[in-house]
Parts: sequence; structure tokens; C-alpha cells
Amino acid sequence: MLGLIPISASAQKEVRKNIRKGNKEYKVQKYSEAASFYEKAIEENPTSQEANYNFGNTLYNQKEWDKAIEYYNNFNSLEQEDPLNVSSGMHNIGNALLRKKELNDAMEAYKKALRLNPQDDETRYNLAVVQKMIQDEEQQGDGEDDQEQQQQEEQDQQQQQSPQNQQDQEKRAEQPDAPEQMSRDNARALLQAIEQDERETQEKVNQIKAQEREEQSENNRRQNKNW
Repeated sequence: MLGLIPISASAQKEVRKNIRKGNKEYKVQKYSEAASFYEKAIEENPTSQEANYNFGNTLYNQKEWDKAIEYYNNFNSLEQEDPLNVSSGMHNIGNALLRKKELNDAMEAYKKALRLNPQDDETRYNLAVVQKMIQDEEQQGDGEDDQEQQQQEEQDQQQQQSPQNQQDQEKRAEQPDAPEQMSRDNARALLQAIEQDERETQEKVNQIKAQEREEQSENNRRQNKNW
């Protein structure tokens, strides 16, 4: 827990000055410069809610997800009065976790944000997106399990048929004028090759669809909440 640290009026003035400078740089997307001002403000006053929150947003835009989550958590621990502000912090934590592909943790963060602010449609939307992504992953995983089981069954069947195949080859060596038997063997091999190609094609299609769904979800996802 971060304790309350009393600071002088001059120090508080310097904190406000650095936050304003950071906000100015943030608005024009100069995140590196904004980060330096927010860090200075936090050095002067670690309990500054605005500096911690805005620094978290700056780190988020620099794709430093773990550090962003750290400063959002700092903000949430400092905010003791307004649950709506904590909800915004949890919303942004959910966004960072989603960026890290930690879908279940992101879902829980959005749920916590909604408990604090049930009227937040942006958080409700993001929660629906991440729940759909989890559902798609589970369905894709089930499909892969079924495919692996099918492949194993085919391998077992081939192993069971191999002694008979060896006998057939011996018969063909003794009786080279048996076109009907050779035709069936060739047809079986061709069918297996086609089925293998279809499985590989379906796997590629599923991967492309999964990537398209993820990109669509990324495009639809809302931006972080600002101070």
C-alpha cells in the first residue's frame, strides 16, 4: 500500500506543472516525452492519482503492458472515494491484459469494472468481445482434439491393415496380371492423399478465420479511458 506523503505547496505546484506538461505531450501522441513528465510528478508525489493514471495510459500506448497495469493498480489503491474512477482503472487493466492475450484475466478485470459501474457500455462491449474470443478458442481447441482423434484412428486402422497389405503385395508379385487388385490399392492410396490434403486445407482455413476474427475484434475494440 502506498502511504500518504505530505508535500509542500511548492512541491505540489511542481507536480501540477509536470502533469500539465505531460498532458500536453500526451494529447499530441508524444508518449515518450509525456512519460518523462509524469515520472517526475510521481517522484515528487507518489500519491498523485492523476499522475499514476496518466502514466499508465502513456505506458499502454507505448505497448508496455505490464508497467501500465502496475500504475493502474497504483491508481486504484490510491482512489478511496469514487468507485467510478476505480472502474475506469479496471477497464484499462482489462485492455492491457487483452493486449497480452491473457483473455481470462482480461474478462475478470472487465467484470470487476462493471460491478463498480454497471452503466459502462464501453466495458460491457469489451467484455462481450473477450468472451467471444474465449469461446472461439475453446471451439477451435475442441476441433483440433477431434482432428487428432480422427488421425489417430486412421493410423490405427492403417496399422491393422498392414499385414493384409503385405500379403496383397506378395500376391501381386506372384500374379502380376491382377489389375483389379492393383486398382483398388491405387484408389485407396489416392483417397488417403486427398483426405490428407483436405485436412491440411481445412486447418489453414481455420487459422485464417481465427486471425481475421482477432483482427476484427482488435479494430472494434475501444480506446482506453482517459483522465
